[in-house]
Amino acid sequence: MRLLAAVLSALAAVSVSGCVPLAIGGAAAGGYYVGHDERDAGVIAADSRITTAVKARLIGDKYVDGLRISVETYEGNVTLSGTVSSTIPREQAERIAASVDGVKSVRNEIKIVRAPAK
Repeated sequence: MRLLAAVLSALAAVSVSGCVPLAIGGAAAGGYYVGHDERDAGVIAADSRITTAVKARLIGDKYVDGLRISVETYEGNVTLSGTVSSTIPREQAERIAASVDGVKSVRNEIKIVRAPAK
């Protein structure tokens, strides 16, 4: 019971602190893009869905370090960037991105960075 009270207290403290503006700021940023982007809101939402799906699949893949790869989507065209250690995860990332519904094309800008010899 004390643990539950401590967890609830911590959550209350976090919600009162600066995290609430951060969450609200995320929504405000989304509104900013709709107001300052030539794409309509539906396209922006579709691009966000594609980016999220690609990123989730990259993170879940055993050959790709999805945390080292950035995904950007514009009108269904996906750009991958970041670094990997060999061609295998680079090619796998491209295949994963291309397999997501709604993806029109994939631009693979992932760089291969080999570890220095010991």
